[in-house]
Formats: sequence, structure tokens, C-alpha cells
Amino acid sequence: MRHWPLDALCIACTLAFSSLAGSAELTEEEELAMAFGDKSFVSIATGARVPVTRAPAVATVITAQDIKALGATDLDQVLETVPGLHVARSVQAYAPIYTIRGIRNNLSNPQVLMLVNGIPVTMAFDGGRGNVWARLPLENVARIEVIRGPGSALYGADAFAGVINIITKTAADIAGTEVGGRVGSFRSGDAWALHGGKWGDYDVAAYLGVGSTRGARPTVEADAQSQLDAIFGSFGVPPVSRAPGPVELGADLLDAAVDVARGKWRLRAALKQRDRVGTSVGIAQALDPTGTNSSRRITADLGWRDTLAKDWDLSLQASLQHYRERSDLVLFPPGTNLGLGFFQDGLIGNPYKWQRHARLNASTFYTGFDRHRVRVGAGYENQDLYKIRETKNFNPDFSPIGSGSTADVVDVSDTLPFIRPHQRSVRYVVLQDEWNFSKDWTLTAGVRHDRYSDFGSTTNPRIALVWEAAYNLSAKLLYGTAFRPPAFTELYSVNNPVAIGNPALDAEKMKTLEAALSWQAAETLRVGVNVFRYRMSDIIRLDSLFTYQNTAQQTGHGLELEAAWDATRELRLSGNYGMQRATDAATGQDPGQAPHHHVSLRADWRMSHGWWANAQLNAVSERPREPGDPRPALRGYTTLDLTLRSERIVGPVDLAFSVRNLFDADAREPSPFAQPAAPLPNDLPLPGRSLYLQASVRF
Repeated sequence: MRHWPLDALCIACTLAFSSLAGSAELTEEEELAMAFGDKSFVSIATGARVPVTRAPAVATVITAQDIKALGATDLDQVLETVPGLHVARSVQAYAPIYTIRGIRNNLSNPQVLMLVNGIPVTMAFDGGRGNVWARLPLENVARIEVIRGPGSALYGADAFAGVINIITKTAADIAGTEVGGRVGSFRSGDAWALHGGKWGDYDVAAYLGVGSTRGARPTVEADAQSQLDAIFGSFGVPPVSRAPGPVELGADLLDAAVDVARGKWRLRAALKQRDRVGTSVGIAQALDPTGTNSSRRITADLGWRDTLAKDWDLSLQASLQHYRERSDLVLFPPGTNLGLGFFQDGLIGNPYKWQRHARLNASTFYTGFDRHRVRVGAGYENQDLYKIRETKNFNPDFSPIGSGSTADVVDVSDTLPFIRPHQRSVRYVVLQDEWNFSKDWTLTAGVRHDRYSDFGSTTNPRIALVWEAAYNLSAKLLYGTAFRPPAFTELYSVNNPVAIGNPALDAEKMKTLEAALSWQAAETLRVGVNVFRYRMSDIIRLDSLFTYQNTAQQTGHGLELEAAWDATRELRLSGNYGMQRATDAATGQDPGQAPHHHVSLRADWRMSHGWWANAQLNAVSERPREPGDPRPALRGYTTLDLTLRSERIVGPVDLAFSVRNLFDADAREPSPFAQPAAPLPNDLPLPGRSLYLQASVRF
């Protein structure tokens, strides 16, 4: 599996060059359209397609053409270009932390709701997307829509700091067959195939992608075990830390999807499987080169939509998601001692989790009232952590079982598990009215009520006033609230002295006020600016007794600027700047970990017919530390990516060559702090310079 992607690339190239005679030359206008795509509308702001300038939200649209131009191969590379959004890293397998407007969590990132085709991929266990994420390839992505700011009035739970909706390709988007391959640094290889077309009365789209990588292996100079070595070294105990050592980021990837539509019906199913996923810096922040993770996510949804009358349409949807996650870990290396005895083969822990989510929802739009478009919706969800399995060679107080060897690993699933199976149900209703009360004014008001079976109910309103002041100028004033329900691990964790669940938790809450201005200054120049202020309350954190509590409050404010300029017919320059400041109410200090300033700049140059070059600069400012962390602020970094690509200059073949982090910048993301010192004092190193070569063919 480590070598087949190169073979696949060669096969793709051979097929491409054998099809030269069937190629068609593109006009200049077609090339421009292919380069940037249609960003003029967005669907997640109201649940229906509306122009971005009139949407009752601050939104960003990324098209498949943008993805190609950026040379992006993973979702995280694209999202880093969104104003006000920075992709940080978790110590758990380097899973992405999508930090919107400085709001983040060190582990599971539950404050951002991710949707795929409008359906959440949230896991009830930790409120995130699962610990074993390991990339999301982009070959089957048609567009990505991002809302910065609260979205609970429409989407409910976790639409807290923002919403990300990934829209996959349909038969019309693919319109034929595409095969491709890519090879690159870190012994990485990917291959994929897409097909879209008619099968009788059915529109069918199918996707298959496979990949493998050893992963970048930046060096960790010291880890949590290094601290233990320093303590026990004074008693003559030899060190056992594997630091300095590499971050483990290898993974094998399998992705598949099918989309079938006929008339009013659409059926979709997808598989996202990850195997041999490395432990990054170790689950306990002690390097673990032998541990592995795996996950399997299976999703399916069936939708029906029809216009029942002239002014009335109805949509129904049912969806299922099954997620399995397995981790076989050595939390601390052989010879470690946590104070209550030595572990011959290391501190071994193997948590397995099985979850399933079922959703039913109905939504209707009614436009029979003059100048109103009313949406009414209702739904039901069942979240079920239905099975867990845990084997380990240590007791709840971290003393060894027996000699702490692999032979001493026991199954504690029925006796002392880290959590027991739980489930909850959610019922909701949503009401929204878009009122065009004057020629250039639209008022959108909405409210959603969610009732949870385990912690209670919550109601979240929003109101948005949009003024189209001129044909090229629009202004928005927005207010909304949002909530994040406590995750199962925060409610029900047991037998873990450093993270104890609290069934009495309430939801986190946030109120946000925003103002935005969009100006088409000239035919070739567009400028946008927005400012925001928010207040978070009942933030869930561990207290001094290592029990989850609703103890914290936080306020924040900031602004986001973005601009795009067609300098010539061949050159487009674009970029954005985000600034945020936040204050933790208890300490009066910055809550830390997030950059105050973030700049993304991009240049797209059409060098000649069929050839494009892209340069992308990403500058992240220093990140202040968490309150109580004595380390100096983590310095910022700047990276430059370059991509050269061709489209159909040699028949139906597309070629791309990309260099990421061209100048090999020492980029790092902040590591968490824990008394008495940070387990990873030198933070989380990111990959250095890398490159890839890609070829794809359409027929």
C-alpha cells in the first residue's frame, strides 16, 4: 500500500495522453469561470440559497475551483484561508482545532459545528468530530460554506463560534469520469476516481479515494515523561523518555461516497475510514511510537423535497451515522513510574468507542404572505454511545497492575471503565421569517427551541437587518445567541482522577452582536469588513478537584477585513485580516492559545492559456499563554505556499505541482499547560517544507 499510489499516477498519465485527440479548447471566459467558481450565493445562512451580500450572516464561500487554485489537498489547508479562522492542533492525534474568532477548546473543538451536506458530523462522546480525524480529502468537495458567528437559531447544538458546511459533488458537478493520483513528501500517495452521469432515470455520482502517508516527523525536544525523568533522576532512576523524538502522523485513508437522485428523492451514503493513525505527541503528551488509532465513520441520508403548492414547498430527511474508534496506546514508555510503581512495558491503555446517531427532520418554506418567506421546521435526534471497551495495565490511581507488563493488561469494560454507555434524545422546533419590508431592506428573525433528555432545554433567537444601500453596497446588523451542550465525557466520565464527569452540568451559552459592510468599489475590486462582540457564559472547565463545572465566562471583540482585486485580466490579488481580543472574567487575562492577528494573502496568475500559478502567504501572530502558564507567548510564524497547475493543455489532463511552507518556517501551535509545568514545553511542531506532484484525467 505504500507504493501503489505511484503506480496509480502513472496509469492516470497513460490514460490521459492516450486521449489527446478528444480534447476541446477552452475560451478565455471559460478559463476565468473555471478559475474561481461562483461565490455569489450561500445556503447555510437561512437554509435556502441567497446572495452572500443579502445573507443574514457573515459568510465565506470556497469553491472547487478555489481548492484547485490553492493546491489544497486537505480541508484544513482551505479553512486556514477563511477570515477569522485559524486551524490549531490538538495533542490527540493532531486533530484540527478550528479556532473561529479566538474561541477554542484544547482537545475536541466542540464550539464549531461541522456539517456534510447540511448534516452534523458531531460525536456525542466529546462534542467534536471524533479523535481520529486524520484529514479530509477534497477531490469530492464541490464547495465549502463557512459562517462566522452563532448559528444555533437554525442548527442548534455546537453552532457556537461558527458553522462549516461541506457540500459534496453531485452527478452534474462531475459530469463524466475522473481518475487521478498524487505523490509527495513524507512517503505520501493518494489516488482517486469520480464518476457522475445518468443511469436510466437516476442521476448517479460515485467517489473512491485511497491514500497512505508516513506523515511529517518534526522533532519533539521534551515531553511529559521528560519531567518524570527529571524527578526520579535525582534518585538514580535512569531516564526512559523517547524525547527528543519525532511526532507520529502516519495514516492510511479510505474514502467512498455515492449520491443517487431521482425526481424528488436523493440518497447519499459515505465511508470515511482511517487505519494505522499515529499518536502524534502521545495521548498523555509522552511520545508513543508504537501506539495506533483507527476509526470508521459510515453515514447515510435519504431526502425528499417537493413543491406542494405555488407558495409552499416541503422537505423531509432521515439520516444515520455510525462511528467506531479504536486506540491501542502506550501512554507512558516502558520503565515509567508515576509515583506508585514501575511499569515494565509502559502504561498501556486501549479505549474503544462505538457511537450511532439517528436524525429525522422536516422543513417547509411558505411565501404566500406578501414580502415574507417563512420557514418552519422540526426534528428529532437520538445520540447513542452504545458500547465501550477498555483494556489497560493500570489502576484508577495510576498504580501498575502486576508488574505493569503487556501480560498484565486486563479488560475493565464491565468493572472500571472510563465511561459507561449512555444515550440521549433531542427534539427541536425552529421558526424563521425573512421580511423584505422595504425595497432595499430585509429583516430576518428566527428562533429555535431544543429539548434534551439529559440536561434540559434551551431557546436561541437571532435577528438580522440587511440594507442594500446601493447597487454596490450592503450593510448588515446581526444579533444571535448560541449554545453548546455538555458532551458525554463531561457529564459521565468515571474512574479517571484527572477528569471527573458532572451530570449536573448546563450548556455553554453565547450572545454575539455583529455589524458588516460589503462594497463593490469597482468592477474589479470588492471590499468587506465586519466587527463583532460576544459574551460567553457557563463555560465548562475542570476545577481544582478535576471535576467538570460551569465555572468560566469570557468576553471578546474583533474585526475581519477582506478584499479581492482583479489587477489585470491575468492577475487576481486577494486577502484577509482578522483581529480578536478576549478576556477571561475570572482572571482578567486573555484566555490564551489563539492568535490576536491573522493574515492570509493570495495571488492567482494566469500565466498563459491553460497555465495557472498561485502563491499563498499565511501569517499567524504570537499566541498568548493560558492564565497560569509562565511560558512566554508562543512566537508567530509565516508560511508561503506555491502551486503551478495546468488545465487541459495536453488533452483532458490536469497537472499540478505544489510546494507547501516553501521557506521551511519553524511553525508551532501551543501545547496545553498543566501544573506544575507544561508537559510539552516546546509546543507542537508543524510540518516543514513539503511538495507533491499530481495528475488527473477526465473522460
